[in-house]
Amino acid sequence: MILYTTVPEELIFPSDQEAFQKRHIIEMNGISLLIEETGENQCQIVRVLSTNPNHYLLESVFPGQKVPFFRS
Repeated sequence: MILYTTVPEELIFPSDQEAFQKRHIIEMNGISLLIEETGENQCQIVRVLSTNPNHYLLESVFPGQKVPFFRS
């Protein structure tokens, strides 16, 4: 089976259910991001999911950057 998707393999076939539940896709300032919860109201950007090449040049959304995260 071949999947043609921009979603990383780890999200489709998670190795650990607990690690999978910590990851979320959010939109911040119009940019789609894959984030992972790291603590109380804090998360780390794992991947930029935008199709706009200019979004990859923004320092505010680099992978590894810590950003506030509030569950709704």
